[in-house]
Amino acid sequence: MSSNVKPTTPTRAAGTRPDRTLLLVALGTALVLVTYVTPMATVPLTAADLDLGPGTRAWVLSSMSVGLAAGLLSAGALGDARGRRRVYVAGLVALGLGALACAAAPTGVVLVAARVVQGLGGAAVLSCGLAVLAHAFPEPAARARATGVWGASVGLGITAGALLAAGLEVGTGWRETYALTGAAALALALPSVRGLTESAAAHPRRLDLPGAVLLGLGLTLLVAGLTQVRGGVSGVVVGLLVAAALALGSFALVEARVREPMVELALLRQPGFLAATAGALAVGLGIIGMTSNVPLLVQVGLGGSLWVATWLVVVWSATSVVSSLLLRRWRRPLVGGPTIAAGLAVVGAGQLLGLGLAGDSSPWRLLPSMVVAGLASGVLNAVLGREAVASVPRDRAAMGSGTNNTARYLGAASGITLFTVLTQHAGGAATPDGLVAGWSVAVLVSAGLSWAGAAAVLLVSRRRAAHQ
Repeated sequence: MSSNVKPTTPTRAAGTRPDRTLLLVALGTALVLVTYVTPMATVPLTAADLDLGPGTRAWVLSSMSVGLAAGLLSAGALGDARGRRRVYVAGLVALGLGALACAAAPTGVVLVAARVVQGLGGAAVLSCGLAVLAHAFPEPAARARATGVWGASVGLGITAGALLAAGLEVGTGWRETYALTGAAALALALPSVRGLTESAAAHPRRLDLPGAVLLGLGLTLLVAGLTQVRGGVSGVVVGLLVAAALALGSFALVEARVREPMVELALLRQPGFLAATAGALAVGLGIIGMTSNVPLLVQVGLGGSLWVATWLVVVWSATSVVSSLLLRRWRRPLVGGPTIAAGLAVVGAGQLLGLGLAGDSSPWRLLPSMVVAGLASGVLNAVLGREAVASVPRDRAAMGSGTNNTARYLGAASGITLFTVLTQHAGGAATPDGLVAGWSVAVLVSAGLSWAGAAAVLLVSRRRAAHQ
C-alpha cells in the first residue's frame, strides 16, 4: 500500500494520541448509528402523531440511507481534498442540526427531508472517520485492531439507539429522542476539533458534482419505485425504476470519463475491493432490511410491546459488538473474501430462523435469529471496515471507506424499502395476520439476497486466487 498521505501537522492537537483518535471516531460512528435506528422503534408512534401512510413510513425508515449513500463518496472526496477532520466535524454538525429538525418536524415530508440531511452528515462522519483511523494506525496489525473497535461501535450505536428510543418515554415518545441525539452530535463536535489530527491526500481530487447529483437522483428514484410497488407493478413503478437505472448508469459513465471521479472504477477490477463492496451491499440488502422491520412486526403483527421489540434489536446489535471485539483477540486476523462470504452465509441462515411465525406466536421466537445473525454481523462489520481501506492505496483511504459504506447504505435504502413493502403487502389483508404472512415472504427474499451476496463474494475471491 502507498503511504502517500499529506498530514497537516500545524493543525495537530496538542497531546493527540491514536487511542484518543480511536475513541472520538468510535463515538462519532456510534452516534450516526444511534440516529440511524431512531425511527425503527418509534415509527408507529411517529406515524400516529403525523398521520403517516404506509408509503411515508417506508420513506421515514429509508430516507437516512438515501442521504448516507448519496453523500459518502462526495464526503470522502472532500475529506481527501479539504481535510478529513474538517469534513468529519462538519458532518457531526449536520447530523445534529438534522436531528433537531426531525424533532420539530410538523409533517412527514419535513421529517423525511430532515432524515436525508442526517444521512448526509452521517456520510461525512463515517467516510472521513474511517480514513482518520487509517491515517492514525498505518501498521496493519494495529489497524486491524482499530477497525475491530470501529466495527464494534456500529453495533454499540444500534444498541444504544434502540434503548434510547424505547426508554425516553416522555412527551410525544419520539421527538425527544431526536432532540437528545441532535444535542449529543453538536456536543461531540468540539472535542473532535481539538482531539483529531488533520490529514489530507497528497493529490486531492476535485468534487465530482455531476456524479454526486446523478447518484443522489438515482437512489431517490430507486427508493420511490420500490415504495410504489406496494400498489402493484404499474406504469409509474416501471417508469421510476427505469429512470433510476438510467441515472445510476449515467453515474457510472460519468465516473468512467471524468478526470477525478468520486470512485475510481478501476478499483473494481481489484478482487479485494470488489469483494468488500459486494459484501457491504449484501449486508444492507439483507440483514439491515430485516432488522429495521422487527419492531413493526412485533408491535403490529404479534401484539408485543415496544420494549420487547427493542430488546430483540438490542440482542442482534449487542452480539455483533461482542463478536467484533472478540476478533481483536483472534491470533490470526480474519480477513479477505472467504471470511466475508462465510459471514454472509451465516447471516442468511440466521435470517431463516425468523420463519414459522403465526399471529399468536411469541415475539421471542425471533431470538435465535437475532443471535445468529448478530454474531455474523459483528464479524462482517469489522472485516468490511478493514478491507475498505486495506484494498486501496493509503492516499485514497477516504474513497475506499466511502465506497464501501455507499454500497452498504445503497443496499440498506433498497433493502429496508423492499422488506417493508413485502411485509405490509405480500400477506394479503391489512391485518396483523396478513403482516405476519408478509414477514415470512420478506424473510425468504432477504435471506436469499444475503446468500446471493455470499456467492458473489466467493466467486470474486476464487478468481483472485486463480490469478495469484
